[in-house]
Amino acid sequence: MTLRIRTKRILSISFMILGGILMFFAPEDIWIGALLFILGLGIEIAGLALGHNK
Repeated sequence: MTLRIRTKRILSISFMILGGILMFFAPEDIWIGALLFILGLGIEIAGLALGHNK
C-alpha cells in the first residue's frame, strides 16, 4: 500500500509542476495561449485530485 501512496504523490507533484509550466509559458496569442492555459489548469486540477486523500 505504501508504494501506491508514493506513486500517487509523485504523479500528483509531477502533474502540478507540468500544469504550472504550461500556465506560465502560455504565449500571448489569444487562442493558443488560452488553450495552453486551460490545459495547464486541467492538469493542475488532476494533480490536486490525485494527491487528495479521502
